[in-house]
Amino acid sequence: MAEVPDYLVLRRHRDLAGRTWHPWVRRALIALVMAGLVLGLLNVFGQRPSTASAVAPEASLKVYSPTSVRGGLLFEARFHLTARRDLKDAILVLGSGWLEGMTLNTIEPSPVSEASKSGRLSLELGHIPAGQSYILYVQFQVNPTNVGHRSQTVELDDGDREILSLRRSVTIYP
Repeated sequence: MAEVPDYLVLRRHRDLAGRTWHPWVRRALIALVMAGLVLGLLNVFGQRPSTASAVAPEASLKVYSPTSVRGGLLFEARFHLTARRDLKDAILVLGSGWLEGMTLNTIEPSPVSEASKSGRLSLELGHIPAGQSYILYVQFQVNPTNVGHRSQTVELDDGDREILSLRRSVTIYP
């Protein structure tokens, strides 16, 4: 049998004396990584959309969009507006939480005009007859440095008059 090199101590290096707890540290670290993966598979950090709705005598509005997203994620928000009465000049106003730390990629169909209403994005949809629906699709991308909790408000106006307002929130994970 060969001699043990001078810099090795068999009791410490071969028999791992005093280091019996090290495998448990490795196991705990692997379990922590696995827990994150399982939470991701269960869509805790996901992009599963949910529907929020608001109803007024003049119109109803449904917003179908994720309530939790990850940085870099592309997602779509669908705004389904149903006019119960004639809306002469329907305007959808998105709160700053929709655009803060987000990149707006496309809006389909294109609104008649876009403007700012007290720092919020105002999308003029035009005339919507009673009983008709208008569906607006907006695609976003989450900026990777945008982490936190944002309030996303949606307001429906007919000209200068507010018809309804909807409040929801989104959580952004890294």
